[in-house]
Amino acid sequence: MDFKKRSIKTSVVACIVDEQQRVLLTRRSIEPFRGQWVMPGGKVDHGETLLQALHREVREEVGIEVHIAGLLDVYEHVALGDNNDHYVILYYRARPLSVDLLPNHSEVIEAEWVPASRLIAYDMTPGTRHILAQIYPETLQDPGVPVDELFYRNEFGIVYQ
Repeated sequence: MDFKKRSIKTSVVACIVDEQQRVLLTRRSIEPFRGQWVMPGGKVDHGETLLQALHREVREEVGIEVHIAGLLDVYEHVALGDNNDHYVILYYRARPLSVDLLPNHSEVIEAEWVPASRLIAYDMTPGTRHILAQIYPETLQDPGVPVDELFYRNEFGIVYQ
């Protein structure tokens, strides 16, 4: 086995729900998960607080300000992609201070306010679906642990490549 010193990537994501109970989804234009639907967010920069990173990422991706209501859940991707990346993602509940979106096409292909009744039609990442299944349990089923994590674990739960 090849053990290399790698860092865990910490990300923050905003689950933004408006007054009409629509959630803001963006379709990624960059890897990982290029082309899939997610909620706005991204990596935390060194020296930046979690909430500073969350506000920055939302502004950068969709051009709006939000009020953060609190932490929803923590989700982990282990052994993601060819680089065997490890992400810890903190999902926060938020409400928009405006609903007029200005998608940054260098990061997202498009952004939409999506009603719960239409969520099932979107190709979402496992983490996005996991969080939205908690908020809209009548609409979505939680996918559980992503296949990529199961593929790279032995019977002791140790990640290998």
